[in-house]
Amino acid sequence: MGILSGDQQKEPMHYGEVFSTWGYLTTSKGKVSAYQTFYNHAGDKDLRRLIENFLQQAQKENTEIETLLKANGVMLPPTPPERPNADLDSIPAGARFNDMEIAAALSADSAAGLIACSQIIGQCTREDIATMFAQFHIQKLQLGSATLRLNKEKGWLIVPPLHTGQKELAHV
Repeated sequence: MGILSGDQQKEPMHYGEVFSTWGYLTTSKGKVSAYQTFYNHAGDKDLRRLIENFLQQAQKENTEIETLLKANGVMLPPTPPERPNADLDSIPAGARFNDMEIAAALSADSAAGLIACSQIIGQCTREDIATMFAQFHIQKLQLGSATLRLNKEKGWLIVPPLHTGQKELAHV
C-alpha cells in the first residue's frame, strides 16, 4: 500500500487542495449573490427558471465544499448577505440588467466554472475531492448546454464571424 492510499476522507488535504477549494467556495458564494440579483432583473420566465437552476447548483456545491473544509479544520470564507426580492418594474430601465446580458453572464460563468473544476481535479491527490469536482463539472456542463440552447431559442446568442470557406492561398 502506497502513500495516501488509505481512506481518502482520513487523508489530509494538501495546500493546493485547500487553497483551490477555499477559493472556489469564495467565488461560488459571490455567484449566489449575483444570481439572486440576476433573478430580480430577469423578465423572461425561461431565463428565471435557468437562473434558479444556477442558484440551486451553486448552493448545493457550497454546502458540499463547506462540509469538506470543516471536516479538515479549514476556516470558511465569509458569506455575502442574501439579496432581497425586488419588483422588476421598480428597477429603472437604465439601472437594470437586460435578459441578454444576464444570459451572457451565465454562459461565461459556465465556461469559467468548467475550467476551475478541471484545474482542481487535475491537482487533487484525494480522489474523493477530485470526484466531487468531477460531478460539479458535469452539472456545469449541463447548465452551460441549457444556457446555450436558451440563448439560441431567444435570439440572444452573439456569434463571432462565421468561417464559411477559405480563399485559395497564394503560393509565394
